[in-house]
Amino acid sequence: MKIAVILPAAGLGTRMGRSSAERTGTSRKQFMLLEGSPILMHTVRKFAASDRVRDIVVAVRAEDLGWVRELMAREFPGRRVRVVEGGNSRQQSVENALASLDRDTDLVAVHDAVRPFIDPEIIHKVLDAAAETGAAIVAVPPVDTVKQVNRGTGHVRVRSTLQRDRLVLAQTPQVFRYDLLTRAFQSAREDGFIGTDEASLVERLDVEVTVVLGSDRNIKITKPADMDLARLFLQEQGVPTGPGQLRS
Repeated sequence: MKIAVILPAAGLGTRMGRSSAERTGTSRKQFMLLEGSPILMHTVRKFAASDRVRDIVVAVRAEDLGWVRELMAREFPGRRVRVVEGGNSRQQSVENALASLDRDTDLVAVHDAVRPFIDPEIIHKVLDAAAETGAAIVAVPPVDTVKQVNRGTGHVRVRSTLQRDRLVLAQTPQVFRYDLLTRAFQSAREDGFIGTDEASLVERLDVEVTVVLGSDRNIKITKPADMDLARLFLQEQGVPTGPGQLRS
């Protein structure tokens, strides 16, 4: 089975800090360093280590194409890790990467570039589920009580309490049959629909999406406190860490 992985990494990352670079949107969390390597590289390594993954496509901004291609070529010589130009949104970046895949691809996994702690066992479980059902995502149950609210010009007021046993918090990877994901993006483009993840596009086709239990360690690094947790996770893995910093 031919499996491809898409890593959208063209985001501007405006929640990581308060520096002038962040305020102008030029600082990007996927390139912050963890133990000397960009977060993106830690993520790529997880999928490159799997003998089931045939193709890895990283989507970045146009100005990053050159140096990211060099970075990937140095670490993964001879491996099918390609870098393509992304878009101004996650959806555009994934669609651009999807268009670059071979048409005989069977499954496509989309994973957040800033989730470097995905467990290899979970990767294989969600791939197996998608191979069986056509669509599968990783998710975890919420531990906090979830309230639905009304937002007005004044106070935010609770409308109802949602039943946690019927809710999950979506993570990635999200894995789909190639033809199904291609059709979902085409439909979304024709309708002008913007989804929050790939599953939301597939769901519009009345396709059931299977849920595979994820892990609380599969964090999405979006704010400074997440970097502290990421360093802790690396230390527990026996990897010495230093302070994260932005590529200049």
